[in-house]
Parts: sequence; C-alpha cells; structure tokens
Amino acid sequence: MRTRYSKKLGVVVMVRLQDTTQAKSRTRKVGAVVAAVASVTGMVFAAAPATAAAYPTSTFSIQVGASYYKGTVTWYNRSVGVTGAFKAVGCRRVYADTRIANSGRRLDWQSSSTWCDESGPATLAVNADVPGGATKVNVWMTTGNPNEGLEHFSCYRDFSTCFGPYVGLPQ
Repeated sequence: MRTRYSKKLGVVVMVRLQDTTQAKSRTRKVGAVVAAVASVTGMVFAAAPATAAAYPTSTFSIQVGASYYKGTVTWYNRSVGVTGAFKAVGCRRVYADTRIANSGRRLDWQSSSTWCDESGPATLAVNADVPGGATKVNVWMTTGNPNEGLEHFSCYRDFSTCFGPYVGLPQ
C-alpha cells in the first residue's frame, strides 16, 4: 500500500500495487484517483443541502373581547395560506379572501366552520390562480352570522405586512 498526495486534486490517494508491470500499475493508480475524485465530489454535493426559496409572509392579530385569530399569511405563487391560532368565546368564524389589490377583484375566499367556545389551529388555503398570485388578502372574524363582521386586517404581498385592525367587514 502506498500513499500519494495529488496536487491537482488536493487529496491524499492510497494506491495498492499488486503487480509490478507498469501498465497494470498505471491503471490501478488512475482508478484510485478517479475513485478519490468521485468520493470528494460526492462529499461536496452531499454537504450542500437543497434550499427552497422562502415565500413572503405577513402577520395579523384579530382580537375581539376574549376571542382571537392570530397568525400568518404565506404568499405562494398561485395561492395563499392563512394559518393561526383561533379562540372563539361564544360563536365565531374566520374568513380570508384573495384579491388583486389595484383592481379589488376577488379571486377566491375560504372560511372556517362556526366555532363556539373552543380553540385550536385554524388554516385557510385560498386560491389565487392568476399569474403572480394574489396581491392582497383580507382576514376577518364574524359572529356565527357571516354578515356581522367584527374585525379585519388587509394584508399586502408587496409590503409583506398587514394593516388593521379595522372594525366590520372588509370592502
């Protein structure tokens, strides 16, 4: 067994010579160098984890008395995810809709079921199937009656922020 340092590769290569013929010895050396390069290359690629581009987010906090819906809007390419902690004291419901901000055009909306005196995670996946996705999301809370808007936030992708709280239903 013989150890050699390869200046080109910058690695130590171990070569085992069994035959004394030059052709076989050269073949084994080349094979060892190729194996060392493959090993180093594999380590380099294995060390670099795949990273997904982070999607922009905005946060909101609706609070009406002891009821609340606090969470995050995540802006995907053709949809929006609204996730948060929801606590309903009495009967409450949360909604989210996606829009094109400059025209006000509504793309889609989702709501939770009506919750009465309960709490837990509430997720709303809202479609925004247009090039570039939604540029505005409204998030709001109502009583058990969907026409009784209590409080809302308007969130904008360009600013990565939510404005509010505002009283009533969003426009």
